[in-house]
Amino acid sequence: MRSLLFTPGDNPAKMEKALASGADALILDLEDAVAPARKEEARRITRDFLEAYVGRSDIPILYVRVNALSTGLGLGDLAAVTRGRPHGIMVPKARGGADLDLIGHYLSALESRDGIVVGSIRLLPIVTELGAAMFDMGSYASASARGRLAGMLWGGEDLSADIGSVVNRGADGNYLFPFAMARALCLYAAAAAGVSAIDAVNTDFRDMAGLEAESVTALREGFSAKAAIHPAQVPVINKAFTPSAETIAWARRVVDAFAEAPEAGAVAVDGRMVDAPHLRLAQGTLARATG
Repeated sequence: MRSLLFTPGDNPAKMEKALASGADALILDLEDAVAPARKEEARRITRDFLEAYVGRSDIPILYVRVNALSTGLGLGDLAAVTRGRPHGIMVPKARGGADLDLIGHYLSALESRDGIVVGSIRLLPIVTELGAAMFDMGSYASASARGRLAGMLWGGEDLSADIGSVVNRGADGNYLFPFAMARALCLYAAAAAGVSAIDAVNTDFRDMAGLEAESVTALREGFSAKAAIHPAQVPVINKAFTPSAETIAWARRVVDAFAEAPEAGAVAVDGRMVDAPHLRLAQGTLARATG
């Protein structure tokens, strides 16, 4: 999974358009993209969309971003959209593993209600939207609902509001320190939990050069995918996160070298010694290349 595209859960036309964007996953949004007066209607539209498309092999992965449980709307969102059998639920304002455990319990009951295999609906938390969440980031690795954990996404827009920051980027376009720290914590926490780290959206959807540079940097730093807010961003993200032919060839040489010497702790590839971390990197590269 390279790209995840947010699309409003109350707009069937935009949801249909998003299907053709080339995104690997769609986030059908019941939270920020939906006005309060349309929350109930958005649940129905999203459930109908899921029922029409889930199960088809020619569509992206379909997640639903529900409202935070603290709003009083989250449980109703879960109860409504689980009937549509989404691939996963995006959890906003996540504070730590305890939130996943609670939502996992709700989902287990709803999956049983709807005849869905218990544990099959995955969870994708946004882990940096609250200042308090920074102090419990490591708890995702040990949460009892970890089997549902599909990845971890960081975001800086809600964090700005929570900590009282006027902006989250400097004049050079780079994230200011509090946000760069949150981004790094997400990367480390995802590694600890053994799941993919997903880079935040770039809200300037007209700046394709900036998006490309940011995507390439994210890949180099260890992120596996990036979120998008506009369909035009998807091709740029997909290109950046698709391994090049040269990178794939190197990864195959590393994997083959270790296969030929299974007892070796390190092997020579292209005149350089590589060891277990390089093998894991190569295996991850090949996994991304094959989807």
